[in-house]
Amino acid sequence: MMQTMNPLFLGLLIAGVVLVIGVVAINWLQERRVRRRIDAAFRKPGNGASNADRVEPKFHGEQDAIDAPRSYTAIDTEADAAADVDAEPADVQAAMETVRAAPSRVERSAVAPDPDIECVVMMRPAQPVPTAALAGVLSMPSSRPVRWLGRRGPGLPWQALDATTSGPWQEIAACLLIANRSGAATRADVETFLRTTEQIAAGLPAACELPDAAAEAARGEALDRFCADLDVQIGLTILKSDAGQILGTRLRGIAEAAGFRLTPAGQFEYVQDDTGAMLYALQNYKQEPFTVEGLRMLTTPGIVLLLDVPRVPDPVRVFDQMRMVAKRMTQSLEGVLVDDNRRPLNDASLAAIRAQVQATATALSEAHIDPGGPRAVRLFD
Repeated sequence: MMQTMNPLFLGLLIAGVVLVIGVVAINWLQERRVRRRIDAAFRKPGNGASNADRVEPKFHGEQDAIDAPRSYTAIDTEADAAADVDAEPADVQAAMETVRAAPSRVERSAVAPDPDIECVVMMRPAQPVPTAALAGVLSMPSSRPVRWLGRRGPGLPWQALDATTSGPWQEIAACLLIANRSGAATRADVETFLRTTEQIAAGLPAACELPDAAAEAARGEALDRFCADLDVQIGLTILKSDAGQILGTRLRGIAEAAGFRLTPAGQFEYVQDDTGAMLYALQNYKQEPFTVEGLRMLTTPGIVLLLDVPRVPDPVRVFDQMRMVAKRMTQSLEGVLVDDNRRPLNDASLAAIRAQVQATATALSEAHIDPGGPRAVRLFD
């Protein structure tokens, strides 16, 4: 005689199936959302249209500064997936078309001028010049990141110019970054940069062509808008159970055992062995910096593990590692892993966050901004 299935077992089975379907649905919605954004932004002009025929978008300048990076949780991810957007502003489309460089441009040396994200002025001196001829401008402070590059002849590698380089240089490039986390370069920023380069060129003397300041500022604002949508930081918070406190000495021992190093920046950092680049950080939940002396007397309700998605290579792999470390530290500290709203994070929530990391990494790569690469490091600085 066949036994009746245990109701408890049946209920657990149904709940498990619903959970799996929910995670798959969230991942699908996230991928669909990102794909729509990419398709809209990378949509080419009508067939047969040349660059000369393309109508440049209008820029309105209503956003003065880049949006703050978002720290995603499972709840945030589900809300974003539900609020799907079918269209993007025209200026974001223009920025995406600009940043999505041809392969030949992407393959160039990381030191070379990058006209997709920089305002570049090329100078060709009448006679090769030493670095000393640029000493004044190389030490000049600037409100925006500026690189001065040189090469000894056409086709030769570009080199960053500083006090240690000697030249002589047959070509010089002045490169102003037009957008990063501090916002877009304003028209005043661009005009100041162009006046400086024009004066330097006249003093060498060197032939040069100056771009239009208004167009460069508009291009920077469009790039700023595009990057703001992909500026994602992931925070996993560990809080002490029962509203307790974590002792600083114990925290330091557990953090160092997990591979973190305390830095002068007031946080523990997990770095890549071969490059020394930071993969993710461990910060104080109270937003007070960690110090060697302070940790001896410190107590804190929790810690936050932070992943800066655009600035690390292979963000999904790094997130998987950070998630594993977070779970282990949660056990060691007898804490609870929660989101920004202090809600516990389970495996389904972490899977949804991972899907957001994957979507962001894919969008960056398709825009030819490789996570952790030179472009990403400059844009998300």
